[in-house]
Amino acid sequence: MPNDFDVIIIGSGAGGGTIAYTLADTGKKILILEQGSFLPREKRNWDPAFIFGEDGYKAKVNWEGPDGETVNPVLYHRVGGNTKMYGALLHRQRPEDFRDQQHKGGLSPGWPVSYDEFESYYMMAEHVMKIHGNRGEDPSAGWSSGPLPFKAFPHERRIQEVSDAFAKLGLHPHHSNLALNRDIDEPWRRPCIACNTCDPFPCMLHAKSDAETALVRPALQHDNVMLWTGAYVNKLIEEGGKITRIEGTHDGEPMSLSADLVVVSCGAINTAALLLRSRVANSSDQVGRNFTKHNQSGISAMDYTNENDTIFQKTLGVHDFYNGGPGMPYPLGTVQLTGKAHWTRIMSDYASQGIKEDRAKEVQKYAVDFWFTSEDLPDNHNRIEWTDRGIKFNYRPNNRESHFEFLDFFQEKYLELQGFTDFMRSTKGLEFTWHQAGTARFGTDPTKSVLDTNCKAWDLDNLYIVDASFQPSQGATNPTLTVIANAIRVGEHLRKDWFGEGGVSLADYPLSEGYMADSAAAEIVDGTYAAGDAKSWGA
Repeated sequence: MPNDFDVIIIGSGAGGGTIAYTLADTGKKILILEQGSFLPREKRNWDPAFIFGEDGYKAKVNWEGPDGETVNPVLYHRVGGNTKMYGALLHRQRPEDFRDQQHKGGLSPGWPVSYDEFESYYMMAEHVMKIHGNRGEDPSAGWSSGPLPFKAFPHERRIQEVSDAFAKLGLHPHHSNLALNRDIDEPWRRPCIACNTCDPFPCMLHAKSDAETALVRPALQHDNVMLWTGAYVNKLIEEGGKITRIEGTHDGEPMSLSADLVVVSCGAINTAALLLRSRVANSSDQVGRNFTKHNQSGISAMDYTNENDTIFQKTLGVHDFYNGGPGMPYPLGTVQLTGKAHWTRIMSDYASQGIKEDRAKEVQKYAVDFWFTSEDLPDNHNRIEWTDRGIKFNYRPNNRESHFEFLDFFQEKYLELQGFTDFMRSTKGLEFTWHQAGTARFGTDPTKSVLDTNCKAWDLDNLYIVDASFQPSQGATNPTLTVIANAIRVGEHLRKDWFGEGGVSLADYPLSEGYMADSAAAEIVDGTYAAGDAKSWGA
């Protein structure tokens, strides 16, 4: 009997959305399964008290931590996955990130493919995600075969002052690479209004290039592509070296489906959990291992003589110390700005320090908000397990000594010297898994990796994984652009080797769409659309 579908994609985030987009024009019968619903388009999208207080869009799940404690992770089961709430600042990994790199805390392993092999796919990813920025400003960036598709967001008054001060101190500040749908010169042509509710709010205007608006909805213009929400996959059934059945529930009812090709993109943690409870793809005993999530800290820097009245703050980055600094001959990481922090977010960020409302409002008034990302290192003991209680999250931070050296060094040499006099710091804990990666790594040795270099499971003929699980390491950049570039690469392989279609090019990832969210026209199996309802998508 023929299978129900040609392709089933499990997960609608960056990897799953990209595969759907890349295969949509093949005419193959494609089904996207998403366990969550569309994120409601409603006024609460931009309500700081709701986002940072109740955190009403966060998935209601608990994990067991490494010491038996309960972890309430910050993640989102929505069409578009975690990208619905992300900061939309997307960089390529650096050429050095594809090679072995010695850190203070150990070795970051190289990849079985090179930066050069990824470069054309990075170009396509930058186009489909509408990236803004200026090539040549960032001294750590690798070579590129063309410019970024849109010019950079300009700095506002206070941020321009900070940028100028960094330059006078010998740094090379650059404009952030932002995945937002805005025309800088003629802003009425595209939906982004450069507001103060971008990072980490969902975009009420569908102007953020997240996986839903930039990838899934355009894919759904094709009649052969379907999306089911409320579709939870419990198990993959293997027979004869293939996944022959997908079992789970759809809107609470039993679901059993088959497909010629199964693509998993649930996020590194849930992908590992799915494979482990299915008992598939794990002859190497590497599924769930080598989990990474980055070392991440924020510094709110205050100069009480200079109020920060910036609306759209996230326009500045400093990568001079990506691969090391004075007296620190090992990678340090990235510095960027966050969105301008509302006092309710400040209350949340510094809750452990007993911050009061009046102080939080003072910090909001004067602070420039810096964000530091450093690499954590793959470790066999940092792993995801599946138990009778669900996910066990065995993660302990590493490579943190250099991370904290980086914060101290940057504060003393570059923040204090330009007039900042008061600082508050926070370092993100276990529950912050925004940058999850590495639980089903690709490689050339089936005894040491889960996937081959095309991201097919070594053990199975028709199972591919395209979220950040495949990454042996992730440098110090948000993994989303790399996930999208890799999914385009894998999608091209599937087009050629599975379906006998042509490859892909930059022309297949155009910039022409003004309002991306207006594009869905195919079949979506979802609940009743009602304002405020959990399934409402407000289109």
